[in-house]
Amino acid sequence: MQQRGFTLIELIIVIVILGILAVTAAPRFIDFQSDARASTLQGLKAGLQGGSQLVYAKSAIAGSQGIAATTVSINGTTVNINYGYPDADTMLLTGTPTISAWTDITDTDWDAVVTTAGDQTSSPEVAGVITFYPEGTTDNTCAVTYTEATDSGVPSVALVDTGC
Repeated sequence: MQQRGFTLIELIIVIVILGILAVTAAPRFIDFQSDARASTLQGLKAGLQGGSQLVYAKSAIAGSQGIAATTVSINGTTVNINYGYPDADTMLLTGTPTISAWTDITDTDWDAVVTTAGDQTSSPEVAGVITFYPEGTTDNTCAVTYTEATDSGVPSVALVDTGC
């Protein structure tokens, strides 16, 4: 009489092979945390771009889009602007932040650091720069950087998500 089925050794070999495959393939499928951080940064970038365009529209209506270092009122909040766009140093999330008047960015999700104030008199003009990090980190490889407008250009929003 001939028996059918697996021997114990064959079963152990199959389990070991499946274990090796699971260990090597699982991190690629389970690494959702870095994808979530990168997606959140993309949302922040889009929020800054869209919000700054709305601030520019409001300043254009007020006729202050070509003026350096002025203000515009948005939802009852005075927002400092530079050539019609939000000023970088007013986006700090401490004290009385004005960024919440034109975006939904809060200090519970983000840390912000101004690296250049932008209020120094120089020629050519130095733009203010603020960098947003996910709460609790200050890694330059997982951040969104806003560079305010100058007399020669519009603001830029740069995203780096290689270290998320």
